[in-house]
Amino acid sequence: MLRLASSQSDFAERLKALLAFETAQDPAVDAAVAAICDDVKARGDAAVVEYTNRFDRMHAESIADLTLSRDELKAAHERLPAALREALEAAAARVTRYHEKQRMASWSYEDEDGTLLGQQVTALDRVGIYVPGGKAAYPSSVLMNALPAKVAGVGEIIMVVPTPNGERNDLVLAAAYIAGVDKVFTAGGAQAVAALAYGTETIPQVDKITGPGNAYVAAAKRRVFGVVGIDMVAGPSEILVVCDGETDPDWIAMDLFSQAEHDEIAQAILLAPSAEFLNRVEASIAKLLPTMPRRTIIEASLGNRGALIEVADLDEACEIANYIAPEHLELSVADPDAWLPKLKHAGAIFMGRFTSESLGDYCAGPNHVLPTSRTARFASPLGVYDFQKRTSLIRVSEAGAQPLGRIASLLAHGEGLTAHARAAELRLKD
Repeated sequence: MLRLASSQSDFAERLKALLAFETAQDPAVDAAVAAICDDVKARGDAAVVEYTNRFDRMHAESIADLTLSRDELKAAHERLPAALREALEAAAARVTRYHEKQRMASWSYEDEDGTLLGQQVTALDRVGIYVPGGKAAYPSSVLMNALPAKVAGVGEIIMVVPTPNGERNDLVLAAAYIAGVDKVFTAGGAQAVAALAYGTETIPQVDKITGPGNAYVAAAKRRVFGVVGIDMVAGPSEILVVCDGETDPDWIAMDLFSQAEHDEIAQAILLAPSAEFLNRVEASIAKLLPTMPRRTIIEASLGNRGALIEVADLDEACEIANYIAPEHLELSVADPDAWLPKLKHAGAIFMGRFTSESLGDYCAGPNHVLPTSRTARFASPLGVYDFQKRTSLIRVSEAGAQPLGRIASLLAHGEGLTAHARAAELRLKD
């Protein structure tokens, strides 16, 4: 695992190289996705069924074979072991409670002349959520995408989930039942994204698509953006741990593993003001790595993009953290509240030694759909506000139309837009 120190003369360049991630679209993937999207747009259900049979080794004869009812979701929920079902419900309750705090309200005010100005907040009519399926069980992705939409008041939630070889995951379907998903189609890939974006004879067109997926799903989301909204095109998962050197090094090592195990290009970085502590963490990594079922992936991730970085002090650690702008930031220090004001850029901040990132992934409450690849400098976690939109309200009184009309007339003439000016001038009394 790479060792760096902020005191190195070339540290800035080496850190920049470590963080670099090529986000350019693979031309072959882009071309394949373009063809699939165009075909789904032209042939609808038939294209979705054809691609799903081909890519997921299914044998569907029609879209009806790829449709799940609420009763089937309920049955999956009831099949879960009681402890697992209760854990899923507890997580859903916590996620719902947190997101209820995010609801935006409409507002307005009146000028002295009776002119009303304001903002009307309304929910989207219909959204689509994409959830990985098959052997990979991601019920947490269902909760994190569907529950904010439900809290926002979205009228209808459509879920697409691939089921390779017809393998349905009860955890995923049970999560959809708990989260109040309205319709589920067992299709994935670019064809599912295109179906949500353009609509087919059976799959309704949505207003926004959220949720993670592979390179083909990401390319499809890029392609349909503008026809529908999307949450983001996320890069590899990331964790940055800022530690004062007093946390159990085994804890820190496992926290780094928690993101490294996602895939070989995930990123795990530790900042600490102690070379001796970094040595202890390195020893913990060597000790614990052989015990991990996903050892090969973790090892590749840490070797490819991981780093243990010695900093001068926690002030400098915070400066570097703001530059990295990580998806997940663990502030594993004695007094996290004291350091929080120094941290500006992160998808989520996990404060204190007992706050492992994994708690945020599943059940703490905040959303785990977070900005990656330094986009936390300007982007935010998925939330209720992503499923609401704002409409400006303007009601000008006759008295208010007089001063506003004169201002608008002057500015419109200044821009050479005579009709704009005349529209305002016709409402003037003199």
